[in-house]
Amino acid sequence: MTLTRLLLAGIFTMLVSLGAFASVDHAMFIKGPFKSGPEVTQKCLECHQKQGKDFMETAHWKWSGKPNLVKGMENSTKEYGKKNMINNFCISVEGGTNPQNQASCAGCHAGYGWKDNSFDHKNPANIDCLVCHTTDANYFAAKKRGGAGVPDPAAIESGRLDLVKSATSIGKPSMVNCGTCHFYGGGGDAVKHGDLDSSLFKADRNLDVHLGGEKGTTCITCHTSEKNHKIKGASTMMATYDGRVGCTDCHKEAHQNNPIMAKHLDAVSCQACHIPTHSRGQATKTMWDWSTAGDKTKDPDWEFDRETYYPTKGTMKWEKDVVPTYMWYSGKTKRYMKGDTFDPTKTLEMNAPDGSIADKKAKIYPFKAHVGKQPYDTKYNYLLTPHTFQGYWSHLDWQKALIEGAKGAGMEYSGKYDFASTVEYVGVNHMVAPKEKALQCADCHSPQGRLDWKALGYAADPMTGGTARNK
Repeated sequence: MTLTRLLLAGIFTMLVSLGAFASVDHAMFIKGPFKSGPEVTQKCLECHQKQGKDFMETAHWKWSGKPNLVKGMENSTKEYGKKNMINNFCISVEGGTNPQNQASCAGCHAGYGWKDNSFDHKNPANIDCLVCHTTDANYFAAKKRGGAGVPDPAAIESGRLDLVKSATSIGKPSMVNCGTCHFYGGGGDAVKHGDLDSSLFKADRNLDVHLGGEKGTTCITCHTSEKNHKIKGASTMMATYDGRVGCTDCHKEAHQNNPIMAKHLDAVSCQACHIPTHSRGQATKTMWDWSTAGDKTKDPDWEFDRETYYPTKGTMKWEKDVVPTYMWYSGKTKRYMKGDTFDPTKTLEMNAPDGSIADKKAKIYPFKAHVGKQPYDTKYNYLLTPHTFQGYWSHLDWQKALIEGAKGAGMEYSGKYDFASTVEYVGVNHMVAPKEKALQCADCHSPQGRLDWKALGYAADPMTGGTARNK
């Protein structure tokens, strides 16, 4: 490295240490040209070697980590996450002989080229720095079209994507950086989450009092990274997290001066009252039945401008302004893991929130309940991982898809399958309503109240004679 470049690197490091990162003009250091994303990353690493090393230890990069969110698995020596778990949306990234499902899912990975098991997680040049830090809108469109997280080569070659512009238009992660992936979980806008979708890009105060009502508030206002690129936040669908985010991080004294409300804080989460319904911006998927897939002749109905049937995916249901499902939650889940056996005559809870009326660490939280029907092995009584991308979605042959999927997941498949009923509970923490629209007493404490008191462990409504908690 030349003396001039050493001096520039030193100046840059000093500016970063002073907290001036977002205001640094990267055109001072980056000239290009670049023909690919990894070439940009190599340039970033000239000054940010530590950041690259740190990032490769995060769940955002590995899609796995210590299962500190799963009840009873906190001391596991094996890491778990999106890369080796099953859900009831697209089911698994492991489907396929290599497995090829990774190429589809990794369109939202913060890296370049994760198309199968040949991807090198130890090579820092594979990190996609831009997906979290560029402000160039053209970059996100090209990355979406390219596949396996690689920006569309045709866009680069034609000049529609200028990687020098992307690499010099740098800032802290914005709503666009985060939302480009997190608003589209499960394969599309508003599919997986009931409280995260593209309507938040232009949220007003009624949709989200924080993102739409407080100037300068973005995802990273709450989901901070104190060090080492590890971002706080815990999803009930995952096994690992790098830190927790809570309402009381900011609202430390909320309701303390109101004795009735203060009493509720022992058993009721902030979200339960302040998010009266989820999916207020647009409809979310609440049911996915894979067992009906394969009919190319079926003419689908429509709900909320969404098709309710795809030959490649089956039947779906969409709902808007949904009253959440309320459950006790201690901060951990009882998670179904790949290879676990279950009773197929009952609905399998993929990630039942841990907690009960007797658990003083638990509170009542709101969840989106997503029900599904997905393939399982009728001999071994465990869920299977079909090869979908360049597999079932191409040939509509379940037997072939399950044979190939089992190979990628390292599972034994008996050759006999059926479809099991499942439910997955997706935590509802965003789309906080203005305080004047929070739930009132009668919303819960009335004959028409929304809470199922007996399901929560109460003999009846505690306001009208039911036993109070822990009494």
